[in-house]
Amino acid sequence: MSITTLTARTFRVVAVFEAFTWAGLLVGMYFKYLGNGSELGVQIFGPLHGGAFIAYVLVALAAAYRLRWGVWPTLVALAASIPPLGTLPADWWLHRTGRLAPPREPGSTSVEQAEKVS
Repeated sequence: MSITTLTARTFRVVAVFEAFTWAGLLVGMYFKYLGNGSELGVQIFGPLHGGAFIAYVLVALAAAYRLRWGVWPTLVALAASIPPLGTLPADWWLHRTGRLAPPREPGSTSVEQAEKVS
């Protein structure tokens, strides 16, 4: 497995985990402020989400560098960490547009690149 493939997979896993912790934190805040007043969900998912947020930003920057994203995809990936569950659409967009695939070498065709990866 190449470093670019590992970077792309790591980005996708961290993006999903960040969204999961956001959802958990939102549920925890619901119970704290609108439910029975229990702070357990916030106490669990607050630190988890904080760590996932920092990990997502670092992995997004590493992916932008290793996968040779331009400024726009990098800013989209970073901005996606702000709204709840925003990392999921960003991940889907980056995957759909081929930005989570290893960068092509100059002068190689997609068939040559696919054979090299295999």
